[in-house]
Amino acid sequence: MGDPSSEKRTWKVGTLTYTSGGLVALFGWLLWGDFAWQMRDRSILPMMQLLFKKYDVSDMVVGLLFSSLPLAIGLVTSPVVSYLSDRHRGRRGRRIPYLILTTPLIVGSIVGLAFSPRLGACLQKILGPTMGLSLSVLLIMGMFWTVFEFACGIANMVFGALANDVVPQAVIGRFFGMFRAVSLVAGILFNYCLFGKAEAHFSWLFLGVGALYGLGFLMVCLKVKEGAYPPPPPPVPRETAPLKRFLMAATSYFQDGFGHSYYLWFFAASAVGPLALTPATLYVLYFAKSLGMNMETYGKYLALSFVVSLCLAYPLGALADRFHPLRMTIISLVLYMAVMLWCGLCVKDASAFRLAVIAQSVLAGCFYTVSLSVPQKLLPRDKFAQIGSAGGIIACLAGVLFAPGLGVFLDYTNHNYRYTYYIGFVLAGFAVLLNLVLHSKFMALGGPKNYVAP
Repeated sequence: MGDPSSEKRTWKVGTLTYTSGGLVALFGWLLWGDFAWQMRDRSILPMMQLLFKKYDVSDMVVGLLFSSLPLAIGLVTSPVVSYLSDRHRGRRGRRIPYLILTTPLIVGSIVGLAFSPRLGACLQKILGPTMGLSLSVLLIMGMFWTVFEFACGIANMVFGALANDVVPQAVIGRFFGMFRAVSLVAGILFNYCLFGKAEAHFSWLFLGVGALYGLGFLMVCLKVKEGAYPPPPPPVPRETAPLKRFLMAATSYFQDGFGHSYYLWFFAASAVGPLALTPATLYVLYFAKSLGMNMETYGKYLALSFVVSLCLAYPLGALADRFHPLRMTIISLVLYMAVMLWCGLCVKDASAFRLAVIAQSVLAGCFYTVSLSVPQKLLPRDKFAQIGSAGGIIACLAGVLFAPGLGVFLDYTNHNYRYTYYIGFVLAGFAVLLNLVLHSKFMALGGPKNYVAP
């Protein structure tokens, strides 16, 4: 008999078993897909913000299109796709088919955004002189942006669920630490090397990001393999009337997601935490412009903040594995509160704003890094996407109302973006309270060592 100590270490998740080499390969392909995803997210939104300012779009419309629209789309698509995905059993798994379907839509919409000013000019010629150029371009951008957010919302949710299905729980915190590190590398590359060129060469940048995203997710779909899953709940008989089948599915969905008070606390905490980061994050670029900061300088300071966050990403992931991500989330929110209060009181000019950009971005990054694995630790694996999407409904409703309301407030105050810091401070405090209540209920269910999802 061989020496047991000489056997290779393995990691298991469901029916999947990984050796060290297999785990490295899995992480490599998922993180490659994450890099393509993060380059998309790090670049498309700020370039769209610059385009919108070029065409004199108000803060209310910015909040509506960049925050409320994707959340409203998610409010409709997330419950349906998560319910279907959890129950799908196919040759390529239950997540990858959705990534295959959404990738061409995302790439196509990015290409459309690249040519939106030219297409807007063509639309103006067709509709006549009464249609202004700015409105024509805005209509084209809005159309492609809607398709982009529709497909991205589905892909983002499914990609997170795929990671939950194929990454072993023992290393999930470290995986999301590396996940966060890749996001920061993408942010550094874009902001330091490319952001200063975005206003002059946005079309080429859009096309490059679209090509990278298409290649990245094509490789994920080909190289990442899902395991076998337990049989789904028995389907509703086909002879049942369509309306009754829909009502039965909706009843099952809402009972699973909203039928336990513990998950309601989880949903509330999960919604308010990211919402606290929205004011400063969504309007920080416009604050920089209002203080007279050059966009290339702004991009380099943002890149510096990502370098700091990059150094913290893996250690924070390891701490989340050791002390539990929920506890680390509470700590990060307390620190974010302190930074938001300091920014609101002390940022008077471009010099102080540079430090504020770094501090706010780093603390926001800490929150995202440690909170990424909270759902994986608290939600049941068999209905992970479904229950997670139920929480997404709460987050969507809050965001749909909050972002345009914040935009109207900023338009009313003549674009005084300092208020975004005070609003972030208040919301972060509320998020701390919600997470403390959630933690007390988590401990009552067994805590880190004996927890069983209800």
